[in-house]
Amino acid sequence: MSVPGGLSFSEFRGYEDWQLVSLSHSDKLVAVILANPSMINAYRAGIPGNGKPFPDGAKMAKIHWNPAKQEFFPETTVPGTQHDVDFMVKDGKRFADSGGWGYAVFEYDSASGTFSAGTQDSQPPQANDAKCGFACHTIVEKRDYVFTEYGRR
Repeated sequence: MSVPGGLSFSEFRGYEDWQLVSLSHSDKLVAVILANPSMINAYRAGIPGNGKPFPDGAKMAKIHWNPAKQEFFPETTVPGTQHDVDFMVKDGKRFADSGGWGYAVFEYDSASGTFSAGTQDSQPPQANDAKCGFACHTIVEKRDYVFTEYGRR
């Protein structure tokens, strides 16, 4: 399964085992941001704060869930049903016209346990191609188009 522009779900095989970069949440979604070893090493080297770009091959996954209340501690918000997974990959040749990054959104259908590429009918709407995230990410161009701060440990 791929989005137009050639970014496929299979390019991110094993993302579930990548290291944690950070967490995020809103009133609509709870998320965890994960990165492959290349991306983690770049973060640890000070990228993007040092002004250098992430290397080709760096990848991120952002898994979104609908928020739920923890049964035994209802003041706590926890992941409920999965909503989608977003991917980013740095490949300066393939994605030269989108800051060197390719993007994809794959929605999760909990009834079937399957993913499908996001579309204009998605919430939020998706451009449904490998440049779908570029417009939003231009505001962090000086950070090599990456919003997420690395959560120090």
